[in-house]
Amino acid sequence: MAELTTEDRQRVWRGLVRYWSNLRETLGAFSKADLLAAVNDTDAWIEDNQVSFNAALPNPFKAQATLTQKTLLFCCVAAMRVSPAFARLLLGEVD
Repeated sequence: MAELTTEDRQRVWRGLVRYWSNLRETLGAFSKADLLAAVNDTDAWIEDNQVSFNAALPNPFKAQATLTQKTLLFCCVAAMRVSPAFARLLLGEVD
């Protein structure tokens, strides 16, 4: 997994702002700048912890899956923690 470029981090930030805006969800007590900092810190955390994530995966998946497949796994599990409807945006039908 490669760290995101500044442009890609900004794309994530814009996407989240638009997503929450479309839901009419307020950003609460944090600003858009705080959200961008959170995107940056999340990307850095993923970079710093990818070895630990890989070590937690079972064999043979750990040994045979590509970095892209492992990243998609991580994203889909995280999306399902948000909601099945959100996970459907990535995967299509999940039921």
